[in-house]
Amino acid sequence: MGKKRKHSETQTAEPTKKDEGAPERPTRTLLGWKEKEEAKQQTQSSTDSSQFFRNKEKVMVTCSRRINYRYRHLMLNLVSVLPHCKKDNKVESRSSEGATLNELIELRGNINYMWMAKSPSGPSVKFLVNAVHTMEELKLTGNHLKGSRPLLTFSSNFKKDAHWKLLKEMIIQIFGTPKEHRKSKPYHDHVFVFSIVDDHIWFRNYQISVPHNESDKMVGPRFCLNPIKIFAGSFRGPTLYENPFYVSPNQIRALEKKQKAGKYAKKVKAKTRRKMHELSNPLEPDEFADMWRD
Repeated sequence: MGKKRKHSETQTAEPTKKDEGAPERPTRTLLGWKEKEEAKQQTQSSTDSSQFFRNKEKVMVTCSRRINYRYRHLMLNLVSVLPHCKKDNKVESRSSEGATLNELIELRGNINYMWMAKSPSGPSVKFLVNAVHTMEELKLTGNHLKGSRPLLTFSSNFKKDAHWKLLKEMIIQIFGTPKEHRKSKPYHDHVFVFSIVDDHIWFRNYQISVPHNESDKMVGPRFCLNPIKIFAGSFRGPTLYENPFYVSPNQIRALEKKQKAGKYAKKVKAKTRRKMHELSNPLEPDEFADMWRD
């Protein structure tokens, strides 16, 4: 029988060295083999693109309870034309002067009355919404793809006063879709038109038709915003601007009730005058009244 080797006599096997002259194997991808230089260029381009600023701000759209169906449909239309917005549950309208809305916006990333607010620092604007016409109600011929970025156009009188300039900037931040948003499309096929007429902001949505010699078709929705107050904070704070020509709907309803009450008071006065006239001028007895009773 052969003798066993001692442990000291055993020699460790030297690892096989790679051939330094052999080329390095390229990385394999789903589209084929990729050279090392191409991979480096792609990694550099990805790091360069990550250094660009990307706007990650979002717009939250919510409503209070007990709103009319027309304003609820308007809210859904606005959600459909703003790809960067996010819906939320209904909020109690009288809960702690808007603090609940601020908390919701912080957690997640504003109709008779419409609020536009920059959370949490402000400013915020309160509007009265008039002349509401939804997409389903109008049935217009215009159309555009969902998620496409809109062009924003403003009338020249937005440059007239300071509060109009502030409103223009807020509208740009809310209705303007951020570039390269994940839910937006990289093209423009419709335009939002904001114009000031009689101290009201009128909103229209038009389809951009090709060729451009054709008239643009209206898509909808359309509505009118009457600014009431501008606050320095989000849903609160000192008042920066107050509309001197604003008349609340409650005052309008009170005047209508007074007019109706005045009509009823006129009817009551007419009845009393008729009775007084009949008492002061009684009819003479008729000689032939009882002739056919016998």
